[in-house]
Amino acid sequence: MAAGHNFILDLVTVLGTAALGGYLANRLKQPVLLGYLVSGLIVGPFGLKLLGDVEQIQGLAEVGVAFLLFALGVEFSLKDLNRVRGIALGGGALQIGLTTILVALLAYGTGWVDSPIRGIFLGALLSLSSTAVVLKTLAERGEVQTLHGQVMLAILIVQDLALGLMLAVLPALNQPPDAIGWALLAAVGKGLLFAVGAVAVGVWLVPPLIKAVARSGSSELFLLTVLALCLGVALTTAAFGLSIEMGAFVAGLMISEIEYADQALAKVFPLRDTFATLFFASIGMLINPFVLGQNLGLILALVAVVMLGKALVILPIVLGFRYSFKTAVIASLGLNQIGEFSFVLAQVGLSLGLIDEKKYVLVLGTTAITLVVTPLFIRFAQPLAEGLLKLPVTNRLFGHLTGVRELSIPETISGHVVVAGYGRVGQILVKLLLTRNQKVLVIDNSDAAIQLLRLQGLPYILGDADSELVLEKAHLERANALTIALPDPTSTRLALKRALEFAPELLVMARAHTSSEIEVLAQLGAKEVVQPEFEAALEMGASLLTNLGEPKSAIEQALDTIRAGRYRTLLPEESQGQVLKDLLTAAADFNGEWILLTERCRLVGQTLAEADIRNLTGASVMAIERAGQTMRYPTGQTLLQADDRLLVVGAEMEMASFRDLVTGRLEAPQGLNDWVTLAEPSPLVGQTLTQTDLRRRHNVVVQAVRRQGKLYTSPGGDLRLEQGDCLLLRGEPEAVRTVALLVNPEQAVEV
Repeated sequence: MAAGHNFILDLVTVLGTAALGGYLANRLKQPVLLGYLVSGLIVGPFGLKLLGDVEQIQGLAEVGVAFLLFALGVEFSLKDLNRVRGIALGGGALQIGLTTILVALLAYGTGWVDSPIRGIFLGALLSLSSTAVVLKTLAERGEVQTLHGQVMLAILIVQDLALGLMLAVLPALNQPPDAIGWALLAAVGKGLLFAVGAVAVGVWLVPPLIKAVARSGSSELFLLTVLALCLGVALTTAAFGLSIEMGAFVAGLMISEIEYADQALAKVFPLRDTFATLFFASIGMLINPFVLGQNLGLILALVAVVMLGKALVILPIVLGFRYSFKTAVIASLGLNQIGEFSFVLAQVGLSLGLIDEKKYVLVLGTTAITLVVTPLFIRFAQPLAEGLLKLPVTNRLFGHLTGVRELSIPETISGHVVVAGYGRVGQILVKLLLTRNQKVLVIDNSDAAIQLLRLQGLPYILGDADSELVLEKAHLERANALTIALPDPTSTRLALKRALEFAPELLVMARAHTSSEIEVLAQLGAKEVVQPEFEAALEMGASLLTNLGEPKSAIEQALDTIRAGRYRTLLPEESQGQVLKDLLTAAADFNGEWILLTERCRLVGQTLAEADIRNLTGASVMAIERAGQTMRYPTGQTLLQADDRLLVVGAEMEMASFRDLVTGRLEAPQGLNDWVTLAEPSPLVGQTLTQTDLRRRHNVVVQAVRRQGKLYTSPGGDLRLEQGDCLLLRGEPEAVRTVALLVNPEQAVEV
C-alpha cells in the first residue's frame, strides 16, 4: 500500500476509534474527551499498535491544539469578564497564584520534583480547571446563571486567559538555573513586543480584512482567511521563540470583538472539533497502561490531594469576596478538577523536559479521574453545604454568611409582593407589578442586581432567597404573595419549602426550569407553577390560531385548561423508573422518607385534602407506592389506603409531626381548619393559650402554631402568643371565622 494510503488508513483508524470511544463515553454520561483518550491508548504503541506512523498523527494533533486555542480566544468576552470582574480578576488570579505556589512547595519539599522550576510548572498545570466539563454540567442542571455558576465562570475565564501567559513563559523555563532570569525577561520582552504588534494588526489590519472577505459572500474564502490568520499568527510566535499555542490564542483574541467573530467561530468549530479529537487521541497514545496499573494507588492519592487541595484554596477566596458559605462550597467543589487545557501544558512541558514521561502519565491519569467525578461533586455540593451549616462549629463560623448581607426595607412593610430573583424574568415581573401599583420587595444575591434596585429606589434584600434568615426579614407573614424566579432549581425548591414554613397560607408562584419540576413545585405547595418554554409555546400557538380565524374565547378556554392541568397534556410519557428517579432527586434536597400506613392509621380512608397533612405538620407527600406501582404527585382527591407507602419530605421537626399524625399521637382535626396570622392590634398578643380560653368561649382549638418557620403541634397552654405567630384554628366554620377576626382584627375591614 502506498505511503499516502497508509496515512489515510491511520487517520481513519484514529478518527473511527475516537468516534466510538466518544459515543460510549457520552452514553455513560462522561466527558467525550475521556473516550478520545482511551481510543488513543487502544490504537497507540502501548495498545494494539494499529498505527503505522504515529508522528504524522501527532503532527496533525498540533493543528488541533492551535484550533482549540484559537476558538478559546474568539470566545473570550470582555463583557463576561466585566460582569464578574471582582471575583474574576482578584479571585481568579489569587487562585492560580496560590495553587501554583502551594503545589510547587509541596512537590519540591517532598522530593517529587528535583527543582523549584519543575514544581512551578506542575503547580501551573494543576491550577487550571475544566471549562468544558464544568459549563456542560452547569448547563444540564440549569445553573449557568446562578450565583455560584457565575462565580465559577469568572474564575474559569481568568484561568483561560492565564493559559496564554503560561504558554508564553514555558519555553523560558527550559533553561539552566543561572540563565532562567534572563530567559524570563527575554520571554516577557518578546511577549510584549509581540503583543504590541498583535494589537496593531488586530486593530488596523484584521478587521478591514475580515470585513472585505465577508462582503465577498464566499464562505470558502472566509474560512480560508480565518485558517490562514490562525496558523499564520501561530507560526509568527514560533519565530519569536514563543509557543504556537499562544499565537493561536492571540489570533483568536484579534477577532473576538469584531462583528464577524461568531461567523468565524462557527466556521472553525467543525475543524476544531475534528483536529482536537486527534489531539486528545494522540495524548492517549502516550499513556502507558502498565505504568497506570503499577501506580494506581499513587494516582488515587494524587486525585484526593489535588481535589481536596484545590477546594481548600478556592473556598476561602470566594468567602473573602463576601459570597455565602453555600456559594463558596459549590464553587470550590465545582472547580477542584484538572482542566483539559492542562493536557496542552503537559505536552509542551514534556517536549521541553519540564516533566518526565512517568510523571506525565501519572498527571494524565489523575486528570482523567478528576474530570469523571466532577459532575458528582457539583451535584452533591449544595446538600453538603446545607449539611455543614447544621453543624454547630460551621454555623458559628460561617452561618452569618448565608443570611442578609444588606437590606433596604421599611419596617412597616405589608401587603407587598416578594420577588425572589432579579434576573431577566424577575425584572420584567417587577415592572409589571409596579405598573399596577403593587408594592414589591426583591431578594437577590447579586451585587449588580442590587445596584439596579438602589437606582430605582425599590426595597431589597441582598442575600440568598432560600436562606431562612433572609426569608425571615422579608416579612412573609404580612406579604400578599411570593414569586420565585430563581435560576437554580434546587434553590427554588428550598425557597418554596421554607417560605411556607413562615407563612403556610401564602400565595406562592414559582418558575419551573424543566417539565419534571412542575409537579414537584406544585406538590411542595406552590399555588401556581409557570414553565417559560411552555408559556412561550402556548402564546405562539394562540397567536397562530387567532390568525387562522379561531374564536378568541375558544383559544383562551383551551389555554386555561392546559394551565389548570399544569401542562400535563403537553408532557411526554415517562417510564415508572424515570418518574421514581425524578421523585428521589427532588426528595434528596430535603429530608425524604418512605412511611407505611397501617390499617389502624387514622389517615386511612381520608383524602389528602381531608388529611390536610401540610397544614398540620409542614411535611409534603410527594408520592404514594401502592401494589408495586408508584403514584407520583398525588392530588388532594387521592384516597389514602392501608399498606400505602408515602414518600414524605420535610424538616426533622415536620417529619416528627407527621409520624405523630400517623400513629395517632397528633389528633387529626375535624371541622374547618384555617391558618391566621396574629396581628399587632389583637388582644391575644402577649397572652398564653390558657389565658385566651378559646376552647371554652368559642369551642375553637389552636391545633398548631408556626413561629419564625418553626412548627409547634398541639401547643401547650403555657405558650405565650407573639405578634406574627401563625395559628391553625380548628372548629365549626362560623366559630373559626369569629376567632379569626379576634386573632387578626385587620381582616374585619376585608370582611
